[in-house]
Amino acid sequence: MNNFPYVMAVETLAGITVPPRAQMIRVMLAELFRIASHLVFYGTMAQDVGQLSPVFYMFTDRERVFGIIEALCGFRMHPAWFRIGGVAMDLPNGWEEIIRAFLHDLPLRLDEYDTMVLRNPIFRARTKGIGAYTTAEAVEWGITGPGLRATGRKWDYRKHAPYACYDQLEFDIPTGTNGDCYDRVTVHVEEIRQSLRIIRQCVDNMPTGLVKADHPLTTPPPKARTMHDIETLIHHFLSVSWGPVIPPGEARASIEATKGVNTYTLISDGGTMSYRTRIRTPSFAHLQMIPLLSRGIMIADLIAILGSIDFVMADVDR
Repeated sequence: MNNFPYVMAVETLAGITVPPRAQMIRVMLAELFRIASHLVFYGTMAQDVGQLSPVFYMFTDRERVFGIIEALCGFRMHPAWFRIGGVAMDLPNGWEEIIRAFLHDLPLRLDEYDTMVLRNPIFRARTKGIGAYTTAEAVEWGITGPGLRATGRKWDYRKHAPYACYDQLEFDIPTGTNGDCYDRVTVHVEEIRQSLRIIRQCVDNMPTGLVKADHPLTTPPPKARTMHDIETLIHHFLSVSWGPVIPPGEARASIEATKGVNTYTLISDGGTMSYRTRIRTPSFAHLQMIPLLSRGIMIADLIAILGSIDFVMADVDR
């Protein structure tokens, strides 16, 4: 999912319009990645506060998600399937059946997990009232994603600044009330259900047509034209040997990634490489709140706070 805002920014600079089918495929894949990420969070968070069993169940479901992604894209975790102008290729035969089976099974398993984790008295005791912060504090520290929505702030990029085809889809924005560890977990869990809802709409309403824009910066010209038109042959050679020449300018694109807002700012000087690339990801902003959240707490509670933040260290390193 993390290359989603990058290709969006390049498409803005180049003036490329992505076909509707490619937009819908992108959204469907993004929500599958969201589910996979949230299942890891759910299982490891329960493990961090003393429950060992849930992580094995949830990692089993995560493997099923990766199996679907591999069937669609050819790779599991980082398939690099989003391309400038669309996606790498069309969906394979049988894609609808495997996704519909998953959409049928996972909601039933989530209900079991709620009993196993969210309604478990030990889990509730370890997370309720722990690591709480207000909406004002979240905004001041730059918190986004489930961490912000757990405070009651109903803000989601997919709703408030829709990209791709999210404005054509119906889904709710889960929120909490107390901004504590428990609310951050419940927001993640409800987001899995909303992602399933989005994917179901994508499957039901998948348009036909191209999966990549018919644009000279994204698609090679027909072979017959390159054999008869020298200008077309020259442009084809330059695009293949140098890469696409992006018009000069500046573009910014943001998405609601799994852990918060992911933003790419690109500046082009009219060449084939970015003059400047600025990446803003959520994990560093979330981790910098730890000194504030850890004042006066037990050391064991710090583990619950770290688990509920849902960060990735590779995302923190700059």
